[in-house]
Amino acid sequence: MSAHPLRILGIDPGLRSTGFGVIEKQGNALSYIASGCIKTNPDDSLPLRVKTLLDGVGEVVATYQPQQAAIEIVFVNVNPQSTLLLGQARGAALSALVLAHLPVAEYTALQVKQAVVGHGKAAKEQVQQMVIRLLKLSGAPGADAADALACAIAHAHGGQGLGALATAGRRVRGGRLL
Repeated sequence: MSAHPLRILGIDPGLRSTGFGVIEKQGNALSYIASGCIKTNPDDSLPLRVKTLLDGVGEVVATYQPQQAAIEIVFVNVNPQSTLLLGQARGAALSALVLAHLPVAEYTALQVKQAVVGHGKAAKEQVQQMVIRLLKLSGAPGADAADALACAIAHAHGGQGLGALATAGRRVRGGRLL
């Protein structure tokens, strides 16, 4: 008899919209559970928007009860202000995950694309099409939700064995404990 399914939450951080995707892995089979976006009001203050993301990710965790989480690592953009804001959105999501005592793995966009499509130079559309194919979806999820699902899939493919580690409340990068 095979082991219990592993439920993984993927997060694609963004200040305007943070995507989330929940999948289950049983053996080599992946199945779709849920996906969507946590949106903030651009008219709200930055602290209020960060709180919206913190609360939203916490609500997703409470609703879907994942055992592990994966989040995309954000690198410097051309605009330093955008990079700072994105980093704060990512910090809010990371905080919610760690507060929920979830082991958190971090993946670069390159790692996600390699795991899902097979090469790091894949276009967003290629990633979205592979997410649809791998999870046998009837339609395309939104861009942020698709990226979050791709992050969860990358973790499912590359992060095996993480469940055996005592990683709760610790950060993991690419399957390695930090």
